[in-house]
Amino acid sequence: MTVNQASFRHAGPTELAAALQDARHYTLALFEAHAAGGYDVAANVPRLPIVNPPLWELGHTAWFAEWFVLRAATDSRPGAADGHSLLARGDDWFDSGLVPHAARWTLDLPPPGAVKTYCHEVLDRILDRLAQLPHDDAALYPYRLALAHEDMHGEALLYSLQTLQSRGAPVPAAPLAPRAQSAPAGPGEIAFAAGSFVRGGDQSTGFVFDNERDAAHVKVAPFAIDAGLVSTAAYLDFVHDGGYERAQYWTDAGRAWLMTQERSAPRYWAREGDAWHTVRFGRPVALDLAEPVRHVNLHEAQAWCAWAGRRLPTEDEWEYAAVSGQPGFAWGQLWEWTASAFLPFAGFAADRYRDYSAPWFGTRQSLRGASFATPVRLRSPHFRNFFTPERDDIFAGFRSCAL
Repeated sequence: MTVNQASFRHAGPTELAAALQDARHYTLALFEAHAAGGYDVAANVPRLPIVNPPLWELGHTAWFAEWFVLRAATDSRPGAADGHSLLARGDDWFDSGLVPHAARWTLDLPPPGAVKTYCHEVLDRILDRLAQLPHDDAALYPYRLALAHEDMHGEALLYSLQTLQSRGAPVPAAPLAPRAQSAPAGPGEIAFAAGSFVRGGDQSTGFVFDNERDAAHVKVAPFAIDAGLVSTAAYLDFVHDGGYERAQYWTDAGRAWLMTQERSAPRYWAREGDAWHTVRFGRPVALDLAEPVRHVNLHEAQAWCAWAGRRLPTEDEWEYAAVSGQPGFAWGQLWEWTASAFLPFAGFAADRYRDYSAPWFGTRQSLRGASFATPVRLRSPHFRNFFTPERDDIFAGFRSCAL
């Protein structure tokens, strides 16, 4: 996969207008899928640290766009925006920096119909302003930021449907994203000679996330990396070999995680006799041995690598391979765990959305690539995703490198 030319990073007013409408349509469709399972009511949503009440998440995406676009916020701190929200208590309800995660279940939010009306009003006003703008990076920055933020929340709403098992609700397809659940992992590995590349790519124009800065020439030692992600079949061999019971394959953190689990296989896997199945959005399906293994966390990826005599790639190795132009390097099916902690690059400075990266440095692990649920416009070989090592609810897998 190569960089998509429809990337939001360089989209002009016309393209952004269409993309913002597409993103909002998808957000609303996902909310309706949650509502079909009764999760439009916060009291029905389990209080899990890995999900938000869907009604809060719906209102938050519109509030974020209102904050940075309509209210011209200079950053994400209270008082940094002009005027007031279209909702009398919008800031009190939907500012993620002010509303602790646990409190989102007890807010006296407006009913779903009123929140949807707010979403439509915010978008209509944004589109009116966007129609008057030139194709200028500075002027379009908040619009691109709002779009990327909503696309990321769209993927979060989708994996929340998986987490909550959706009670059989219909699952909307991601906007302009290929459905790659059954795509086979690429065979073999690709050897790269020592070289250098510009990490972060050309940052002179377009939108750049703050954690991608500053672009830098980075040298990479020779390495050999899987052409595709580790398959379900390859991971099942680890399970059959008692991988979850053999402590020598697990890091100290991985063993500590295992002690809190009753786990002998990845999340959602179950065995009946000799047959294995998994659960996809509330429906049991037979394991597809050819597809990449999904819903594994960092500890599980590291353990498989130790068992197989392999290792995870670093962020630099992954990006070098992705921008190399090597047609055999396939990515975009699942987010991919790397061996790199999520840390700032030299020269980092927080952008307007100050809470996007800086609070999480040193406590998260970097993932690269994209998943089947990631809109094409958001995909980039430079994008840095980041989650805590135990997260296995996200659409993540991994590939390995030779030792």
